[in-house]
Order: sequence, then structure tokens, then C-alpha cells
Amino acid sequence: MCISAGAAAFSGTIVYCGRRHHPEHGLIHVLGYQNTAANLADGPNAMLLHLPTRQLTPRHFLSAGRAGDVLQRMVDTVASAAADEEGIAWMSAGPPSVQVFDHDVYTVLLAADPTAVPAALLRVPPRRRPALDPELLRFYADHFPDHTFAVCCFDNADALRAKPLLLWYTPLDPDRLTVPALDGHTGGAPDLDSPVPVDHWVLFSTDQAPSGWGAPVDHPKDMRPLRAFLPTSVVGRHFAPGRPLPNGDFGISHHDLLTGDLDRVERLRPTRR
Repeated sequence: MCISAGAAAFSGTIVYCGRRHHPEHGLIHVLGYQNTAANLADGPNAMLLHLPTRQLTPRHFLSAGRAGDVLQRMVDTVASAAADEEGIAWMSAGPPSVQVFDHDVYTVLLAADPTAVPAALLRVPPRRRPALDPELLRFYADHFPDHTFAVCCFDNADALRAKPLLLWYTPLDPDRLTVPALDGHTGGAPDLDSPVPVDHWVLFSTDQAPSGWGAPVDHPKDMRPLRAFLPTSVVGRHFAPGRPLPNGDFGISHHDLLTGDLDRVERLRPTRR
């Protein structure tokens, strides 16, 4: 349910994208990403995410707090609303070229140019330092111009539910909300021509939604520092195992999101530039 540098097992993925007018940062998108991961490679591994923004720094990453259930709360409220209504719904100076920092169980590398990542791997602790296939990095460079890339290095051999990755950014297109969902666990470039199994909750929000839109989310009091980034209501669907989908990301236009038309959620296939 994502791209990894080597063999890995991922399950229970939750992906979220929200559109917000932040009092300090202006119009932003907020990404949430969480799954249960087990490293099946012989050495360290990494999860790779491509993000539709030209710049990210460690300050764009948000702490999920002690509970770490912010995305699960969104899933619970959407699933509960769906059960009630439908009897269960269907599923300045720029930063360094590569920034390296720790975030929860990951050591994260941020790069505007994915081909610059190998030279920065020596800054990753050896126990988490993966071997990255140049073919995979070239794939990202060719298919996702102007994006920023997050390489999230991990080393747990047992299945581990990490806290959500939460981050905000100024999007390339404010009116299209996307979440990274390309799939490939061979270490090489993903196969864009073959359907892939899915196990995703896909969630979206907007602070411009009308009254009564979506399912309301109740965030705990200890999430107060995050409230300017978090939604008051969300919509979403569960894409469950059993029916493979074309390989790609999930996306929806802001217009379709405002109408609540989740049949307009698209599976986005990358194209070579």
C-alpha cells in the first residue's frame, strides 16, 4: 500500500488530505499517513512518499501527540456515519538539498531531487540505513516534477503501528487534494500496468464545507496545539482487500469534495514528464 525500498508488509493504511486556511500559513493542505509495517528485507528499509509541494522542512512535520490516534478517530467517525446512513459504505534561503531528521519511529530524508538522496544516506544511522535502487529514484524524478520526496527509514522486523505522519505544505494545486498511494515492494520502480491490492481508508476534509457536511470529528483536549491543522468534519471511504485497483494515488477536486460526491475520487496514474 505504498512504495518501499525493499521487501515489506504493510496493512491497515489510513491516508488523509485536508484543505485549510491556516491563520499563519495561509491556504495549505495537511497530509496524514499511517499504517502497520513489518520489514521483510535482509537489512534496513524505507517507505517513500511523494508530496505535491516544492518545499518541505522538518518544521512542516507535526507531532501527533501521545495518543497517536488522530487518524483512527477520523476513520471511526466516518465508519459510524456510514453505518447509520447506508448500512456500511463501500469501501528566503532554501533548505539543504537533503534534510535528515528523526520523527517517531522513522529517520526521514526530505529532498526536492530524489536522485540526491543516496549521497545523504550516510547521515542515517546504520541500523536504519536502507539500500535504495537508483531505478526507483529515477522513476520519482521522471514522474513527479516539482514534488518533494520523503524517505522514511525504519528497521522494525515485527509489525508495528507507528504514530501518524502529519505534515502541512503549500500545495502545487490548492484545488486538487491528493494522497500518495502508489504501490510497490520490490525496491525497484512500481509497475504501473498491473492492478494492485488495496487496504486503505481514504479521508478528505475542507474548512469551506457547508453546515452538515461530512461526519464531525471530536479531537481530545491534548490535541489543542494541532487544532488549527485538524478538521472538524471529514468524509471518506474504505477501499478493502478483494478487488485490485489500478496502481496510482487517490485524488479529488475541491469542487467535488464540497458536493460530497465521493464517486469522483480518482485513482491517479503518474505520467512521465
